[in-house]
Amino acid sequence: MASVSPRQIRRVEMLVFFTVFLDLVGFGIVIPLLPFYVQSMGGSARTVGVLLGCFSFAQFLATPLLGRHSDLHGRRRVILLSLLANAFAMGLFALASHLLLLPLLFTSRILAGATSGNLAACQATLADISTPETRAKVMGRLGAGIGLGLVLGPMLGGLLAEWGAWLPPLAAGALALLGALGVLVAMPETHPPETRSTTRSASKSPSRWSVFQDAPNRRALVLVLALYFLVFLAMTTLQVALALLAQARLDWGAKEMGYVFALFGGLALIIQGGLIGPLSHTVGEVRLLILGALLLCAGMVGVSLAHQPVPLVGAVALIGAGMGLLQPLLGSLASQAANPSYLGLTLGLAQSSGGLARTVGPMASGSLYSSLGSSAPFTAGAIVALLVAVLGTRLKRAGLGRERSRTDPAEPAKHNRPRPPE
Repeated sequence: MASVSPRQIRRVEMLVFFTVFLDLVGFGIVIPLLPFYVQSMGGSARTVGVLLGCFSFAQFLATPLLGRHSDLHGRRRVILLSLLANAFAMGLFALASHLLLLPLLFTSRILAGATSGNLAACQATLADISTPETRAKVMGRLGAGIGLGLVLGPMLGGLLAEWGAWLPPLAAGALALLGALGVLVAMPETHPPETRSTTRSASKSPSRWSVFQDAPNRRALVLVLALYFLVFLAMTTLQVALALLAQARLDWGAKEMGYVFALFGGLALIIQGGLIGPLSHTVGEVRLLILGALLLCAGMVGVSLAHQPVPLVGAVALIGAGMGLLQPLLGSLASQAANPSYLGLTLGLAQSSGGLARTVGPMASGSLYSSLGSSAPFTAGAIVALLVAVLGTRLKRAGLGRERSRTDPAEPAKHNRPRPPE
């Protein structure tokens, strides 16, 4: 099979970054404003939680299916269809905000969750053109697109909301259409037809169990999926309880929290955009994952104890640094543990595991905050992060990551060889 030129790799990386960036800017535009939309339609805080849970549950069910579809029919098609469907969902969102129809708002968010499979397809695209040695680096660039989108999206949404409640979701839909246009015009297909035909003949009706049955490292794959769940479970604590804690202890409002989340996203952007590649090469992916988990744990403990601005901001910085390391490493490790014929399905299942955490996590964090106080969700988050570090040591024993690629140079050539874009 012909090798991929550096120019082709840079082109695909740039297009994937652009796609994910636009998608996450749109996500960041509307998510911080959701409570205000629900309130204007007669809903309560509990309604907001249910709405977020519906999105994540739809994502949990649909993302592995879209990942499997990318294995059978190509990555480009799934990314394109997901972006178009998201644009339509944002159009329904804008209509719901104009007509003040809560059921239509629920419909739009469920549709957005069910079609949010482009992230797994983008991860599979990068895995197609990379090797185990470079995978953490390219996954980090995808994470940088996520971080930059989450930094700029909330600020843009706040500005647009002053002109009308319907304008932020409409702008998010327009960005999704722009991303779809970029994919349609310039993104090559990285999953060759001959590989897809092999995948079809190997299993005409593949299921999620095929991921485990045919995985070259089943134990490592199970551990990676568990890590996805635990990492995003800890992250829901930040999304649900941080603003409430800062308001109760420091009397901070939306403006101050906007700066805090911008700091969080900025740190993730710096780490994933430029540092993750050299760090993973020097330290090793699994060791770096353990370090990220320990940083996340320390940050959660710091937030639970903070009663002054500087300690709170410092603790959030630790959380941002930890997540900046964890997110791209999880994607890289999941792709290495997968059977190449089920790469899209495996990465979709990994994202689905995170979606399940985002479904149950907000309810758990809210209940802990209400029943045990403002420190309780972050204490629980620290325990979860510590469990991530413990499981990371088991992942190292399972033989995954750069340590394995050094001792078994033949395996990357056999299972993870880059494929040329069509």
